[in-house]
Amino acid sequence: MADHLGYRKKLGTLGPSTNTIVQPDFDDLRPVGVTNHYSRIAIPNNPVNDNESFLKLVDNINKATVEAVDTLTSCEIDYLVMGMSAATFWNGRDGAEKYLKMMTERAGVGVSCGSFATEAALNTYKVKRIAFMSPYFEVANEQVKRFYQDCGFTVVRDICFHRPSPVQIAYTTDDMMRKAILELNGDDVDAIVQVGTNMSMIRLAAAAELFLGKPVIAINTATYWHALRACGIHDKKAGFGQLMEFH
Repeated sequence: MADHLGYRKKLGTLGPSTNTIVQPDFDDLRPVGVTNHYSRIAIPNNPVNDNESFLKLVDNINKATVEAVDTLTSCEIDYLVMGMSAATFWNGRDGAEKYLKMMTERAGVGVSCGSFATEAALNTYKVKRIAFMSPYFEVANEQVKRFYQDCGFTVVRDICFHRPSPVQIAYTTDDMMRKAILELNGDDVDAIVQVGTNMSMIRLAAAAELFLGKPVIAINTATYWHALRACGIHDKKAGFGQLMEFH
């Protein structure tokens, strides 16, 4: 017997309670027979105006994540898709591996997270020189850069938007992200990555690939793609970039 709607897979998905983007983004990427079951990581919407306050945000997320995972396991999920990204890049690749191992053991199922999902996506394209954008502050961009460098990529450039609160990340406009894509792009860059799951770039990234002629990877697309492929689901979906259409 299988779940009536999630007869292929029941995916547990989670993100900070301030995040309004992950849930609709993941639902837009969902194929028939797969269901998403969302759990909110309870955090306050405190102002973020410098490195110190951003670190406090990350700490708040880390403290509440395990409880959100425990809530998800009660519906007997088949796989966990993490819709929060900053913590998954922390302390280089070794630190990220320890974090993923802890989450996997806690959930009791396989886990996809933004750091390793974007790495897998980049490796699919066999690229080495990358640039990335985030809604973060410099302290977090340094962690993202360290992770990618540990994975063997050269980070040529990066941009952080310094969003003033967790909720305000979702107010990042297409125009802001489009300008960042153009600023990051260059002949010295093989691919562009967007991190920060509360910025919705799943459609803009797909459009940018068409006019740049190179991979532009949105973290929500990469994470959900990674989860589907890990679960043996290889459905293609048009309109969300090369990852979802060809890989």
